[in-house]
Amino acid sequence: MPYTTVHRGPLAPVYRAMGYVDFRSLPEGINFAGGIHPTSDLRFLSDSTWIDDEGQRQLDQAIFDEVLRMIAGARRLILLDMFLFNDLLMREEAPVRPLTREMTDALIQQRNRHPEIEIIFITDPINTGWGGLPAPWFDEMRAAGIKVVFTELDCLRDSSPVYSFFWRAFIKPFGNRLGGLVPNPFGPGRITLRTLLNIPNMKANHRKTLLADDGDTWRGIVTSANPHDASFAHRNTAIAFSGPAVADLYLTEVANLLISGAEPPAIAVNASGGEADADAETTLQVLTEGRIKESVLDVIDHAMPGDALRMMLFYLADRETLSAINKASRRGVDVRIVLDPAKDAFGWSKSGIPNRPVAYRLVKRGVHIRWADTRGEQCHTKMLIAEHADGTACVIQGSANFTRRNMNNFNLETDVRVDGPRSAAPIADAIAHFEDAWSNRRGRQLSVDYSVYEERSTLQHWLYWFMEKTGISTF
Repeated sequence: MPYTTVHRGPLAPVYRAMGYVDFRSLPEGINFAGGIHPTSDLRFLSDSTWIDDEGQRQLDQAIFDEVLRMIAGARRLILLDMFLFNDLLMREEAPVRPLTREMTDALIQQRNRHPEIEIIFITDPINTGWGGLPAPWFDEMRAAGIKVVFTELDCLRDSSPVYSFFWRAFIKPFGNRLGGLVPNPFGPGRITLRTLLNIPNMKANHRKTLLADDGDTWRGIVTSANPHDASFAHRNTAIAFSGPAVADLYLTEVANLLISGAEPPAIAVNASGGEADADAETTLQVLTEGRIKESVLDVIDHAMPGDALRMMLFYLADRETLSAINKASRRGVDVRIVLDPAKDAFGWSKSGIPNRPVAYRLVKRGVHIRWADTRGEQCHTKMLIAEHADGTACVIQGSANFTRRNMNNFNLETDVRVDGPRSAAPIADAIAHFEDAWSNRRGRQLSVDYSVYEERSTLQHWLYWFMEKTGISTF
């Protein structure tokens, strides 16, 4: 295998026998920071959901329209990596937009139109219940000649090592199968107890990326959005781009294929399909896993009085990031955050952890917070914007929640960082997207005051602290 696992101490032989992944080990090609590439071909895309004056849900979506356009324009290679891809709706109503079916049909149609095209779909085994649920869309893809690859999660570090030790020793050796006697928490039917017991491992290929050819050029997109039916109304963002950064994105996905025992594409993606624009005002960098956190902390730590930090986040819990935010606020940086209230999960009610206890302590230290005004959907965005007094700005967005699991080399994650003038289109559009939500501009009710979901419970705080520290959590 192209990775190494180091075990030391008296229990090392036991760890090795159980396939336990040490905290210090990472597969090769993970924790990646690409080059800083000047490029003028950048677009910021977003999906928004709000309730109008008549109480009707309204959707303004652009991300998967662009994804489908990229698929339709490809002739040589389509390489996707998507976390959630299924039609399991749990308690949510039937989707207005069945994203899983849309993308399945688009990929199969493109394969049928161009039999020579290579299509590789990388995804997380959660979509088959780790072998315990049927996944007919993947069967359809395979029948059409599309390669489907499930990421080998056992290569990744364990964010909840105590439970994962138990699972590797006593559950994993028995494998899994379809059917069972346990009610399915993901939807109708029943599953095996082994499927249910896999859930607390809480590790994932959480990426949401696509790259494809477009004539002589290569194009990529990095997003927070899942092509998942129950996620159809979520609020998300994306950056679409071309140029040399697509080659970096390609390298991150080749690493994913290799740790999963799959062959890389027959066509290698390189920078020659889109030369760097040396005169471009903006730069783009591809980041994965822990390098995302390094960049986030770098941006926050270098914000000075006169600068502004803007965040729109699904989860905010990582202790180092929280400390950096507090220090920035004390330095006189204007910090504003739109947070998901952590109350909805596909029709199920959530407790508000981690966002509400975290927000309470941030507000006490001078950070300005508003809650996304969600009505069943989630504010699923993971975006940081820094606006500097000299007129420059930075945007970091993608799949990584601001939590220990997402930022400390446990999950697989992909973000992009864009730097340039505040007036550059993709940066200006990201800033406008945040301001629309913060101020409920354009007649859209997108956020509410902090007081609406304020939570002062000490118990909530210590429960969040325990869950973040141990990894025994869903965030």
